[in-house]
Amino acid sequence: MSIASPAALAAPVIDTHCHLDIHDRHLHGGSMPDPDTLIELAAAVGVTRIVQIGCDLEAARLSIELAKTRPALVVGVGLHPNEAPRIFEQEGRAGLDAAYEAIASMAREDVVRAVGETGLDYFRSSEELRPIQQESFRRHIAIAKEVGKTLVIHDRESHQDVMDILLEEGAPERVIFHCFSGDAAMAKFCTDQGWYISFAGVVTFKNATDLHEAATVVPDELILVETDAPYLTPVPNRGKPNASYLMPFTVRALASLRGVSEEVMAGHLWANAQRVFGQW
Repeated sequence: MSIASPAALAAPVIDTHCHLDIHDRHLHGGSMPDPDTLIELAAAVGVTRIVQIGCDLEAARLSIELAKTRPALVVGVGLHPNEAPRIFEQEGRAGLDAAYEAIASMAREDVVRAVGETGLDYFRSSEELRPIQQESFRRHIAIAKEVGKTLVIHDRESHQDVMDILLEEGAPERVIFHCFSGDAAMAKFCTDQGWYISFAGVVTFKNATDLHEAATVVPDELILVETDAPYLTPVPNRGKPNASYLMPFTVRALASLRGVSEEVMAGHLWANAQRVFGQW
């Protein structure tokens, strides 16, 4: 599979949301890419730091172990919105409560800088399982506040409920809308609350007009960039496996949309990521 590689960026940036642990057979085929190779490829094009996200208990534990021996990585741990209902259906109330406790414990690790991804995903969930997603989201908000870590939100076809729950519970000090999928009005509302907006490769798609408009209204101090690798690959590699070394395409798209130089864009993205996750 031929993948177009980007030129190195003019200044370093941080991939604020990546899944180095995920082996997607549809995208990758039979073998999973080596995390160290992916980290090296990313550094070579200016993506020198990566936030590795673990979306279930096994992935969270693996992510922590990866980061302990790889200085380029820090970690987010949480139960994906679709993971909480799965645990509840298979292990019941006791299993889900134990999972919350495990996430709360792991969130105290030094390499863990965020709680999540958590939130709501109404794209795949049935109506009757939404209350479990909402409960899980509320528990993760509480954990983030308890341990003083950033909250990373997954929001798919659930914009209003996500914002309502955040406001009801009282948002943590630092909140990121990962892979933002709203419009300019939502971006304006979120940033008015001081919440960060993170753009993935979808912002490079020609038909993503709502997202293009959203990217122009986010203040310089609240914009982030990510891959969500191995998914959401930017143009010109759409439909192929994503990785942190492809993120320069997204950075350049954001710079173009916002009418600034690549170096200025990278500077904002770097400073914001260091502010929201802490320096490393």
